[in-house]
Amino acid sequence: MKVLVTGTAGFIGSHVAMRLLERGDEVIGIDNLSDYYDVELKKARLARFAERPGYRHEPVDLSDRAAIEAVFARHKPQRVINLAAQAGVRYAAQNPHIYVSTNVTGFLHVIEGCRHHDVEHLVYASTSSVYGADTSMPFSEHQSTEHPLTLYAASKKANEMMAHSYAHLYGLPCTGLRFFTVYGPWGRPDMALFLFTRAILAGEPIKVFNHGHHKRSFTYVDDIVEGVVRTLDRIPGKDRGWDGSAPDPASSGVAPYRIYNIGNEQPVELLRYIEVLEQCLGRKAQMEMLPLQAGDVPDTEADISDLIASVGYRPRVGVEEGVANFVRWYREYYRVDGQA
Repeated sequence: MKVLVTGTAGFIGSHVAMRLLERGDEVIGIDNLSDYYDVELKKARLARFAERPGYRHEPVDLSDRAAIEAVFARHKPQRVINLAAQAGVRYAAQNPHIYVSTNVTGFLHVIEGCRHHDVEHLVYASTSSVYGADTSMPFSEHQSTEHPLTLYAASKKANEMMAHSYAHLYGLPCTGLRFFTVYGPWGRPDMALFLFTRAILAGEPIKVFNHGHHKRSFTYVDDIVEGVVRTLDRIPGKDRGWDGSAPDPASSGVAPYRIYNIGNEQPVELLRYIEVLEQCLGRKAQMEMLPLQAGDVPDTEADISDLIASVGYRPRVGVEEGVANFVRWYREYYRVDGQA
């Protein structure tokens, strides 16, 4: 297939693009190399595609309507995976406008491209953050997500609603994936595992919020990629929930539309996550214990029964193996042993 993937210089996007290329798909990658974090890391991710003849890169910004329209007209992709976004739940306090221009307006440009160029299926990234103030565990796609706690989560909730409207009005099959705390090689420098590793190797203290007692459905990036590719290949339609029944947050009675959680079913306490990292690094962390941050939720736990039933998805990598893989990559990429 010819697949348009946005965010191919990003963490998850680069892994997804590589998987598609490895199985023989043609990939058109979109990424504007924003400076939200280290651009050199993003360039290094893209460099992995240099010898892949099936990859073509478009260095455009999702918020540039004309540029996105031109990409769709030029390449005419069969399917689209939208992973580009302004990430991070706390950066919105400094720059709220970019969340709307990238995550909402940018998503509109992508979904409009899908509509006008007969795209077979749009798969897009949402987030477990949409569950917000809900404390019912495990989080299920069938429960309400009306109370997001951050602008990032609100922008992703907007994507889900926009996708449903396009699925209904134009028959565009759309699948949203709510990612749960993704980690692994080539990860983002603003995320906990990256920050902890750098600080521990440098002999600096790490900030441990909620005194380390909150739990997360930490999900290894290869497990995420497997779920993304499997859902790309399964197009929602009349035989998969589009039956005229009453609306359900996870599906629709009037549109080819699905929402899935994608994450690890077994949440891990942050203190255990840090303990595993210490073992992999051979060093103890200096921990600065702090209260829960505003906008953070105490725990996340993914109910993935729908994704298992639909595409046979089940995560395979535990934190012991996954963190070890990250540390191995980190040491090699940054050429560090004892010091960062």
